[in-house]
Amino acid sequence: MDQKSWKIRKAIVDDAKGLKSCMDLAYTKYLERLKGERLPPMDVDYEEEISYFPVWVAESDNEIVGGLILMFEDNYTTIANVAVRPDFQGTGLGRRLMDLAESEAKRRGYLEIRLATHVLLTENISFYHHLGWSEIGRDDTRVYMRKNINVLRST
Repeated sequence: MDQKSWKIRKAIVDDAKGLKSCMDLAYTKYLERLKGERLPPMDVDYEEEISYFPVWVAESDNEIVGGLILMFEDNYTTIANVAVRPDFQGTGLGRRLMDLAESEAKRRGYLEIRLATHVLLTENISFYHHLGWSEIGRDDTRVYMRKNINVLRST
């Protein structure tokens, strides 16, 4: 595979259609495994997400190939959605988006970051474990994970 290049930037409302397309491609590959069950990110209004939450997109050749949506709770940051288009998986983009989430949480003074993923997306669960995440619970469909982060304090 040739080297794929991308850049990450803050999303604007005009990115909504491209982000929706990227998310659909990223999650469609799991539909057979999930026996047709649609994952929540496939039914999101991305104009609304971009308007109300911090959202970043990864872009390559003027196409959106990845996205990250964060939510800042009282005591922790949540990765509401992170996904990479299938043809850009394995390029380091997923790790870079996860690093961005962590650095953004850290920048805002949070000590913990959380996410939930589908229980059948085992490769994602393994990826998060590899990045230092811990499982904190699960139900019939989701695995809940968290990572403690070190906050840089100025003296």
